Amino acid sequence: MTPRLLIIAGSDSGGGAGIQADIKTASAFGVYAMTAVTAVTVQNTQGVLAVHPVPPQIVRGQIAACLEDIGADAIKTGMLGDAAMVETVAAALADCAAPLVVDPVMVAKAGEKLLADAAIAALCGKLLPRATLVTPNLPECEALIGFSPADEDEARRAAAKFRALGVRHILFKGGHADGEMVRDFLADGESGAVVSFPAPRQNTRHTHGTGCTLATAIACGLAEGRTLEESAERAHRYVQEAIRTAPGLGSGHGPLNHFVKS
Repeated sequence: MTPRLLIIAGSDSGGGAGIQADIKTASAFGVYAMTAVTAVTVQNTQGVLAVHPVPPQIVRGQIAACLEDIGADAIKTGMLGDAAMVETVAAALADCAAPLVVDPVMVAKAGEKLLADAAIAALCGKLLPRATLVTPNLPECEALIGFSPADEDEARRAAAKFRALGVRHILFKGGHADGEMVRDFLADGESGAVVSFPAPRQNTRHTHGTGCTLATAIACGLAEGRTLEESAERAHRYVQEAIRTAPGLGSGHGPLNHFVKS
């Protein structure tokens, strides 16, 4: 059977991130993508100009319609926006056993805030404990646990902080750190195991949607029945190549090349 992925996230009118990037990524991996759209955004490579939330009951209906008919082998959440939406999504997934990848999506590439303050408590209390994997970038780590890891030892300490929130597996995305190398850390907050995925920093502004793409690529691996480490390693390679071959669209932070071979 074709692997099935349910994506719960916002729409990016520019096509570089959000639902649009998620569908392109799933298609690149041969995974069937379904969507529950949480918000419609007005954005392009230069930034987010407006956000229009979808009513929570419509989002819950989208989730139920997909799960009750087609079903899902994995689920990925992205932009949720506020506490009501977080609580709605958590409730809608309460009886679903499929692996869940949560991308917190708190801050956009250009710095716009995408998750309201009141939603952070709901995220920590309702959704993160349900997650198979959480994929925060460094600013999101700062917001959630008070610091961001720069090396493997700090990744273990950060993972322990997330474990206190009920999260076992975390992928710390290192793109916001300084230096010529970018390092993502896959950490187990229970065992203390850390796997590092290093890559040379690519000198490009075309990195819009990297977080969405990475989380979805990992979720695709889980939908296929791969291990978490195998899924993360393959997703990391895919994103690096997608950045390297980005089409160069737009005058700001352009999209990746989602059509590279996975």
